[in-house]
Amino acid sequence: MDMRKLKNIELNRKTLGEYKNVKKSPFVVVLDNVRSLNNIGSLFRTSDAFLVEAIYLCGITATPPHKDIHKTALGATESVDWAYFKTTEEAIFTLKNRDYLIISIEQAEEAIPLRDFCVNRKQKYALVFGHEVKGVSQKIIDLSDGCIEIPQFGTKHSFNIAVSAGIVLWEFYNKLQ
Repeated sequence: MDMRKLKNIELNRKTLGEYKNVKKSPFVVVLDNVRSLNNIGSLFRTSDAFLVEAIYLCGITATPPHKDIHKTALGATESVDWAYFKTTEEAIFTLKNRDYLIISIEQAEEAIPLRDFCVNRKQKYALVFGHEVKGVSQKIIDLSDGCIEIPQFGTKHSFNIAVSAGIVLWEFYNKLQ
């Protein structure tokens, strides 16, 4: 089988203007005190790919412009809308007031396995991803409407945040199609 790798110009990607005007997925990504600039940049890039409505950067989470965020975001900080909140609680209350369902991605009692979570087309979701070591804070879990867990089968306790976000956003996007 002969296959040829496509050139970038053959991918038919949106221009920045087209991206800004396209209907977005009903998801806001909330970063609860994420410290890694590479993870933040990766989240921007993944959010661009799945047409995420916005990213809320909270607490110690760094904001653009920053060279280390830019290095992994590859321009997605220009396409994906974002806002900074001094605390994650402030972001959560803002989203609750706008009728978002708050879903923390965390290993918690009563967490729903990702494959079993039903995505409702009429619902808006705030997907909360936490600190690389501490995860989503208990305060935020207490404010959440639910938790989703990504099943794992090896020896490690968790995925990298950028990997988790890619898995969750793909699954949510897929379930909307």
